[in-house]
Amino acid sequence: MVSDERAPGAPSAGLKAELLAVGLDAARKAGELLRDGRPADLAVAATKSSPIDVVTEMDIAAEKLITGILAQRRPLDGLLGEEGADSPGTSGVRWVVDPLDGTVNYLYGLPSWSVSIAAEYRGETVVGVVAAPMRGETYHAVLGEGAWLGDVRLRCRAAAPLDQALVATGFAYLQARKEHQAEVVRQILPRVRDIRRAGSAALDLCDVAAGRLDGYYERGLNPWDLAAGDLVAREAGAVTGGRPGEPASGELALAATPAVFASLQPLLDEAGAWHD
Repeated sequence: MVSDERAPGAPSAGLKAELLAVGLDAARKAGELLRDGRPADLAVAATKSSPIDVVTEMDIAAEKLITGILAQRRPLDGLLGEEGADSPGTSGVRWVVDPLDGTVNYLYGLPSWSVSIAAEYRGETVVGVVAAPMRGETYHAVLGEGAWLGDVRLRCRAAAPLDQALVATGFAYLQARKEHQAEVVRQILPRVRDIRRAGSAALDLCDVAAGRLDGYYERGLNPWDLAAGDLVAREAGAVTGGRPGEPASGELALAATPAVFASLQPLLDEAGAWHD
């Protein structure tokens, strides 16, 4: 008999492999739908927090496709989706789904958008998949098993001082918060190499993992924005978190190489990046 060396409550290797296979399949099919099915006259189906925080008909279609796959292949699992899906499940597994991260980019025909799917087991993210169809790239990570771009293992960049760091960020939809974020950028920009704003949190986190960025921070993210990309970044050797001593959250999410994280986190705290 082969002994099971898992920690108590940890998922088996077989379960993690199954969750990864399901996540990859769902992300691939949703990405193909979004890439190939985008209508020329793409319409905004609804707005959320503000007139620029939009939901398109394709966000809804992609989430419906993903939830259908999950219901068929993992019917006892829970689900949290950006466009309203929310069920607790009974298996100990919960899927956290952003069917279209970077909706405004997608609406305008810009390529930086993605499908983000994470699987949690008993509250801990164990699988993350981020598909970027317009890049022809799919990132994935399994807890304790590394992060990958296709079959290439990812590692974040080597140590660099903050003044040589390329850092990405994002901005809120609400005007008052956006004004404060502009002030934070004013304080951070002279201290780093440069700042980028791509428009998809999941892709920014994966770009940290792939060594395309030294760091990324943002306030106002939701669990579905963070879950998959945060795992990909961590499994590639990046450090992730929020305010000092706290995990990444809606208050502040930060991912960076260890050296940049150590310098950038206190600077963001000093600048009040977590304030509205």
